[in-house]
Amino acid sequence: MFSAVGVVSLLALGAGAKAQKAPVLIRPPKVFEEKDFLARCIKCGRCISVCPTNVISAAEWSDGLRNIRTPVMDYRRGGCEFCDKCIEVCPTGALQPYEGETTIIGKAELTNICIALRTGGCTKCHDVCEYDAVILDEQKRPSIDTEKCNGCGKCVSACPALIFQSFGSAKVRGIQIRSLEEREK
Repeated sequence: MFSAVGVVSLLALGAGAKAQKAPVLIRPPKVFEEKDFLARCIKCGRCISVCPTNVISAAEWSDGLRNIRTPVMDYRRGGCEFCDKCIEVCPTGALQPYEGETTIIGKAELTNICIALRTGGCTKCHDVCEYDAVILDEQKRPSIDTEKCNGCGKCVSACPALIFQSFGSAKVRGIQIRSLEEREK
């Protein structure tokens, strides 16, 4: 009886997940197309455990049923160093070799929560950007040079906006990384 209820519940969740549009997730550098990546990834968590900056995290229920436990980039935890360790430990080849820091994971975008856009008093994202993708104007307000940004996410992890609210449900900071697919829409 219990197992039948569990199966019905999972089927209902799956039907609900199909009805909703799948979220666009940012994966570790250089993966296959999403459907091919999902076919190869066995959700072993090796890439998550080996990441020296903890930027690779496991997808959650809110990311969709088929994505649970697959690797996603969580820039609140750190930025990508392009160290290749995740690729070295991937047993199925779901993560592929890439061209170092020239590989583009996503692109940074400022949000309306950015402290510097309102006050000009914060330069954290500019200070940590190794690629000169964050440019400050005369009032010290940032803008993003999308040609230089590779989506490493160091700017997001350094951003102090909403730090205290992140203990609740807030996830978006003053700057965020969007996938290339999401930016095109």
